[in-house]
Amino acid sequence: MENAPVDRAAADELWQVYRAAHPDRAVDTEPPSVERFGDHPALTDELLGLVLDGRKTATATLVAEFAAEGQPLPRIGSHWIACDSTGRPRVILRSIEFRIATFDEVDAVFAREEGEGDLSLAYWRDGHRGYWIRVCAGLGFDWTPEHEIVLERFEVAWTAGA
Repeated sequence: MENAPVDRAAADELWQVYRAAHPDRAVDTEPPSVERFGDHPALTDELLGLVLDGRKTATATLVAEFAAEGQPLPRIGSHWIACDSTGRPRVILRSIEFRIATFDEVDAVFAREEGEGDLSLAYWRDGHRGYWIRVCAGLGFDWTPEHEIVLERFEVAWTAGA
């Protein structure tokens, strides 16, 4: 089963509401990207739930994923809109820190901030290895631990319905 397409019109509406409420923070020069966590509905909704609960404050994305989608890498202060598996925008996130690393350079602190499973580095590595093997296969190449990863910390800037 696949995630539904994102609702870009609803995401734009959510962004406009946020911009009106926070013109001092919504200074992005381009519209925010509209994304989702995970690659299938159960994972998407689980990870989004962790964000909404405040447990997940970081995410990891292969540089190759940004390139494949034609997206720029995040910038400190830039925003993005996260959708649920139905494509509905649920939250606006603001990047507060990021760095590029390889798989083996990810530490236990970052793994805990991702908020997944038992919060351990071993759980993070196991889950992300499997995820990136699937993602890279879909992009037409094999994943290796040497691929560059964007390790991003974010804050919840606005929640739909706020």
